[in-house]
Amino acid sequence: MCELYVKADPILYESRSRSLRIRGVVTTLRLENQFWDILAEIAEADGMTTNQLITRLYEEVMDFRGEVLNFASFLRVSCTRYLSQRRAQVTELSVVRSNAG
Repeated sequence: MCELYVKADPILYESRSRSLRIRGVVTTLRLENQFWDILAEIAEADGMTTNQLITRLYEEVMDFRGEVLNFASFLRVSCTRYLSQRRAQVTELSVVRSNAG
């Protein structure tokens, strides 16, 4: 089982920093490449750039919570929640297809 994880391309878990402007302040985020790839996928699905998506997520979490102590961790959790939701949708679709057949 562990081979699935240990054989991952090291590029996926290398960190990369990106600078962007959020609410007029230039900030730098450091995430692993795999998370940047997932954020780009989410952004594309929503018709945005990755920076636009990150800015929107920041604004929404600030409006909802009033603060975010570790925004990079928030983004990582957002990515895993997106993947879980996508997996659930695929599972639901396959159940519907198998019941229709």
